[in-house]
Amino acid sequence: MGDITTYDTVTSAKEKPGKFVHLIAKMEKNSMNYDPIKNPNYLSFTAVDSLGNSIKVIYNNTKPADIEKSERIVLKGRVEGDHFECQDILLKCPSKYKDDMNAAKKELGTAANYKSK
Repeated sequence: MGDITTYDTVTSAKEKPGKFVHLIAKMEKNSMNYDPIKNPNYLSFTAVDSLGNSIKVIYNNTKPADIEKSERIVLKGRVEGDHFECQDILLKCPSKYKDDMNAAKKELGTAANYKSK
């Protein structure tokens, strides 16, 4: 059997300090602290899970492009004291796929109209 990945909430991650977890959340608006001139490998922000619980996230790596636009993020790391020490960030952008689906539906509609002529 392979590894099964489960996602934690902020509360469940806090109950497992020091244990590696996958936290699914979104970035709280206007909470990002990033200064590429001062330190391009330091990013911090507040993550909020679907239950409304929040935690400060510290990521010591380059800022992922378009993280501000991402609807959901998966944070891989550990709770260390009062913050989440993040090792990896995966961006989830469903709106990108909604646009593709609308284009696909439009194309299907055009093809159906063409066949009926």
